[in-house]
Amino acid sequence: MAAIRNGLSRALRNRGSLGLASILPLAAGAVLASAPAALAQTEAPGGPPSQEPAASPGVSPEALAPAAKAEPKVLISEVVVKGIEGHPEQDRLEIAVYDAMATRPGTQVTRSELQNDLSAIYATGWFSDVRIQPADGPLGVQLVVTVVPNPVLTKVELEGVGAKTKMPPNLIPDTFAADYGKTLNLNTLQARIAELQKWYADQGYSLARVSGPTRVSPEGVAQLQVREGTVAGVEVQFLNKEGESTNDKGQPIRGKTKSWVVTREVSIKPGDTFNRRQLEEDIKRLYGTGLFGDVKVTLRPVAGNPGEVTIVLGIVEQSSGSLSGGLGYSQAQGVFGQVQLQDSNLLGRAWDLAVNFTYGQFGGLGDISFTDPWIKGDKFRTAFRARVFFSREVPQIFQSQNNGTINTVSDVSNDFFKAPANATAYNIQSKNNPTGTSFGSISKAEKADPSLNWFNLDNNSIALQRIGANVQFVRPLNGGNPYKRAPWNVVVGFSGQEVTPMNFSGSVMPYGMNTNNYRNGKTQVKDVICIAYNCAEQNQLVGLRVAATMNNLNDARNPTAGNFISLGTEQFFSVGPDSPSFNRLRASYTHYIPVNWLKIFKGCRPKPGQKEDCKQALAFQVTAGTNVGNLPPYEAFCLGGSNSVRGYYDCDLGVGKSFGEATLEYRFPIFSIISGEVFVDGGTSFGSQANVPGNPGGLLQKPGDGFSVGTGLIVTTPVGPLRLEVASQDFTGEWRFNLGVGWKF
Repeated sequence: MAAIRNGLSRALRNRGSLGLASILPLAAGAVLASAPAALAQTEAPGGPPSQEPAASPGVSPEALAPAAKAEPKVLISEVVVKGIEGHPEQDRLEIAVYDAMATRPGTQVTRSELQNDLSAIYATGWFSDVRIQPADGPLGVQLVVTVVPNPVLTKVELEGVGAKTKMPPNLIPDTFAADYGKTLNLNTLQARIAELQKWYADQGYSLARVSGPTRVSPEGVAQLQVREGTVAGVEVQFLNKEGESTNDKGQPIRGKTKSWVVTREVSIKPGDTFNRRQLEEDIKRLYGTGLFGDVKVTLRPVAGNPGEVTIVLGIVEQSSGSLSGGLGYSQAQGVFGQVQLQDSNLLGRAWDLAVNFTYGQFGGLGDISFTDPWIKGDKFRTAFRARVFFSREVPQIFQSQNNGTINTVSDVSNDFFKAPANATAYNIQSKNNPTGTSFGSISKAEKADPSLNWFNLDNNSIALQRIGANVQFVRPLNGGNPYKRAPWNVVVGFSGQEVTPMNFSGSVMPYGMNTNNYRNGKTQVKDVICIAYNCAEQNQLVGLRVAATMNNLNDARNPTAGNFISLGTEQFFSVGPDSPSFNRLRASYTHYIPVNWLKIFKGCRPKPGQKEDCKQALAFQVTAGTNVGNLPPYEAFCLGGSNSVRGYYDCDLGVGKSFGEATLEYRFPIFSIISGEVFVDGGTSFGSQANVPGNPGGLLQKPGDGFSVGTGLIVTTPVGPLRLEVASQDFTGEWRFNLGVGWKF
C-alpha cells in the first residue's frame, strides 16, 4: 500500500501542470486546470502546462495505462487549501473549494476522482488556476489544493458597440453593481452577460451576440466582446403575386417602381447595426406609400464577413392606375356624377397624377392635381403639391332653406355707376346710399331719363365660376431626419384664381337680390347687392398661405386619444382694381379622451386573458376664424351643415366675417363595423353677418347663432366610414337628417 501511495505521489509531482483539456484523456499523472484565454494574463504557478505525460521513476508503464486495470485507491488523510491566504474573501473561497470536492479526509480516491474534483473546483468560477498536489503525511496522503483566485472585479468594458447604438450610460454599472468590489466569478459573469444579451434583444438588436470575457486584467477590468450584427446593404427584389422573383423564362421580374423609391423609405443604411424594430418601422412606411401589396424580408449573410447581412426586400407591387366613377349629391351641386383617372406611381417615382371631372345638377368641376410625396434628395421629406382647376358651383352663402334665395339681377343700363348728371350716383356697397323717394334721388334720375331702367330681375340662381391654380410645399418639422415621426408640419402655398359671378345659364351677373323683396315688378337700388368685390364682372384672388398642423392622434381614422391642432393664415394681395386685399385667419383644436362608459360591443367586455377592443372616446373640437380687409361676399365663413352645426342645412345658420364653432361628441362601438355617436354642436358669427358686404346672411334671415343636439350611426366600409345622423335646430321640432362620409373630425 505504501509503495502504491509513494508511486502515485511521485507521479503527481513529476507530472507538473496539465491544462484541463489535457487531463481528460489521461488516466494517470498530476491534475491541473489552466486558465482560459480570458485569464491568460494571470500566470498560473508552476509554469506552462505539459502536453504529454512524462515517465516517472518508480511508476511502471502499466500504472499509466488508461483503463487496462482497475485504478488503485489512495487513503486521503487531509485536504489543505493554499493560495488564498490573506485574501479578503478567504473563508468564502475556501468553503467553495471544499464544497466542490467529493474527496474528504478518511476516504480513498483514485486519480479519476481527483480529476473530477479539480474540474468541480474550476467550475465554481472563482479561480483562474487550480492545482492538486499530493504530499506524504504522518497519517496518509495529504492533498494540497493550490488555487489562484480571479481578480476583484472593478470594471466591465464592452468592445464592438456601434456608434449609433443607443445604450443607456447606466446600463453596465447597474448590471454589474452587485459584483463590483468582489472576486470575479465567471459563472455570475455569464449570467450578467445573459442580461446584456436580453437588453440587446429587447431593443431590437436581434443579431447581437455578447461573449467573453476576452480579457481580465490583474486590476479586475473585464472586457466583453459584442458583435451587434451590421447591415452590408439593402437590395430590392420584385416579386409576382405568387411570390416568385423570376418569370417563366427564368428572368428576374422587373418592377415599375424605381429602386430608390423603395430604399429611401428604409432608414437602415449600409454599416448600421441591424435592428429588428427599426426595420419593422421601415416596412410600415413602405406599406404606407400605398404602392405595394406585400413586402417580404430576407436576411442574407455576407460570405466571409461573420455578423454582416444584406437586407433583401421582396416587393409585390399594386396596380397604380385606376379609372373610377360614381354618383352623389350635395347642396352646392345637386345630383352629380364623377369620373376620375389616376396614376399613383407615375413613371415609377411615387408621383400621383389625377384628372377629375364632376358634373352636377347645379355646376361642375374639373381639375388636374400632381403630388410628389417626397422631393428626391430632400432630407426634410418635403412634399410638393400642385393643382389646376375649373369649377362652377351654386354657393350656399346666397341661399336659404326656408327664407328664399338671392337670385341674379341684370344692370340694364350696363353702367350703374354713371347715373344721369342731375341724379345722385349710387355705390351699392356703401351704407350711405339714398333710399326711397324721400330723398328724391331715384325719382330725379327717372325724370331726367324716363327710359332709364336701373335693374331687371333675372331670377336665376347665383353661380360662381373659378379658374385657377395653386402650389404648396409641406414640410414636417423633423430636424432633418426624414424618418423621425414629427407631429408638426408646416405648409406654404401660393394660389391664384379668377372668380366670375354669373347666372345659372352662364351669363355674367355681378348683382343679386332677395326675391322676397321684389315688389311691383321693379327692382329698387336698396334691394340689390353685389355678388363680387367692387361689383366687378371678375375678381382676381392672389394669395399666399402659411399654415401649421400638429397631430399626435393614436389612430388616423378613428382616434380615441391625442390632439390635433391646425393654425393658418392666408393673405390675398391686390393685383388690380377688382382684386381685393384681405387676410383670412383660422384655427382649430381637437382633443380625444378615451372612456369606457357603454359596454354594448363585446370587445368592451373582454374575458380574462383577452385584450380589450373598445374604441370609445369623448371628443372635443373648437374652431374659429376671422377675415380682415376687403372681403368678397363669397369668401365669407359659412355656418351650418354636415361638417359644422349639423342641425342646420349648409350655410343656413349664418354667413359671417368671423365665426366660432364647438362640438362635444361621444363615440362608442355597437358591433364590429357599426359605431354610435351622441353630439352637441354650437356656432356663432359673433354678430359679424352685417359686416359681410351686402349682408347676405341678414337678407336671408339666417340667425347667425345656434346649436344642435343629435345622434348618429357610423358604418365602416371598405371605402371608409359612412355617417347617418339626425340633429335638431336648437331645441325646436326642426330636425335634419345628414348622410356623410367619414367622421366629422
